[in-house]
This record gives sequence, C-alpha cells and structure tokens, in this order.
Amino acid sequence: MTITFITGANKGLGRETARRLIECGHTVLIGARDREHGEEAAAALGARYVPIDVTDDASVAAAAANVAGHEGRIDVLINNAGVHGPVGDPGDLTAADARAVLDVNVIGVVRTTTAFLPLLRRSDDPVIVNVSSGMGSLALTHDPGRPESHVIAPLYTSSKAALTMLTTQYAKGLKGIRVNAADPGYTATDLNGHSGPQTVTEGTDAIVALATEEPGAGTGRFVSRHGEIAWS
Repeated sequence: MTITFITGANKGLGRETARRLIECGHTVLIGARDREHGEEAAAALGARYVPIDVTDDASVAAAAANVAGHEGRIDVLINNAGVHGPVGDPGDLTAADARAVLDVNVIGVVRTTTAFLPLLRRSDDPVIVNVSSGMGSLALTHDPGRPESHVIAPLYTSSKAALTMLTTQYAKGLKGIRVNAADPGYTATDLNGHSGPQTVTEGTDAIVALATEEPGAGTGRFVSRHGEIAWS
C-alpha cells in the first residue's frame, strides 16, 4: 500500500489530489494547519488527518513524528501548501510580504522535505512531488499568448521560480528519490478567487500522474497535464 502525505490538503488542489489518490488505492495523510477543516476533509475522504503548519519548525517535526509513530514510513510526499501574496504594483511590497510568501512556498518545502526524508528513505520507491506553477516560468510569463503573462504577482511568481530550481537541486542531490515538479495550470481555487478555467480535477492531473508513476520513472522533471515542459 502506497502511503502519501499531502500538505495543504484540506481544500482545493490538495483535497482533490487526496481524493483521487485514495481512489487509486493510496493510504493518504491529510496535512493541514486548520484542524477543523483538516479533520472534516479526512473524514469525508477516508484519510487520516495530521496537523502541520509548514511555517513552524516544531509543527513540522511533530507531524513527521506523528507519521513515524503511526505509519512508520511514507512513499510519496506532495508539497502542495501554498499562498499567493499581493497582486499588482510591486512598489507597494514590503519585506514582511516577502517573508510570508517565501516562508510557505519555498522555506516550507525545505522544512517539510527535511523532516520527512527519514520516512521517505524507508520506502522502496520514494517520491517527492512539488506543486509549482507555470507562473514561475520565464518563458510562459513572457509569452503574450499565455495567461501567465498577464498577471502581476511578484512574490508568488518568484517563489515558484525558486521552487522549480529547488526541485532540480533535490533531484540531483537526493539519490534514490524521485523529485519532480507539477504545474497544475490555471485552475479555479481559493488562491485565485476561483477565476481559473480548469476544474480542480484537471488541475490535479499532473500531480496525480507524478504520484502514481511506476518505479524507475524520471526525476528532475517539470510536468503539466499536457506532458513534460521545459525548465525555463
């Protein structure tokens, strides 16, 4: 039985990923900061709730200890938790704004990955999926034909560019662990006021595909629901 831990899994892409992976036969652990919503999602989906705030070292360590005591390992870690941050005039940004976004979208991934590595290394086929975005791509955000080029979200885009590079470094440095990034595409979630044209099911296609690949699949890739895309 594949055991999968998902951060930010009480709603949106995380919740839909959990639902779909449970349908695929995974044992899913719902990681969420909000206990009420996390427990509700876990009960509705048939998962187990594990409290985790990816911005807090003690909370992340406690979550890893919780899983170590119950399941003893994980096979798939999905770093899904994310925040959007300010939109519009970059001249109004503050250092506090930057810290708030980077602490979830980048540093939170580092915290969680480091804490859960011992549990992943107990798996026969360990996998990490980082939920990134085409909003962090230089090519896509400069292509006027793409919706990514029409949004000014300086901290979100910067954080996702950092996350894709972090993914390549993990892929090179973590021997025996497949580490890939998923681009969900423009999906209707709370993160964008449900403005995206894709459903959450469509938005989770790439995440689910990476989480369910056969052993020996590639590492260091950036994948959308339409297939592998270039790191740019």
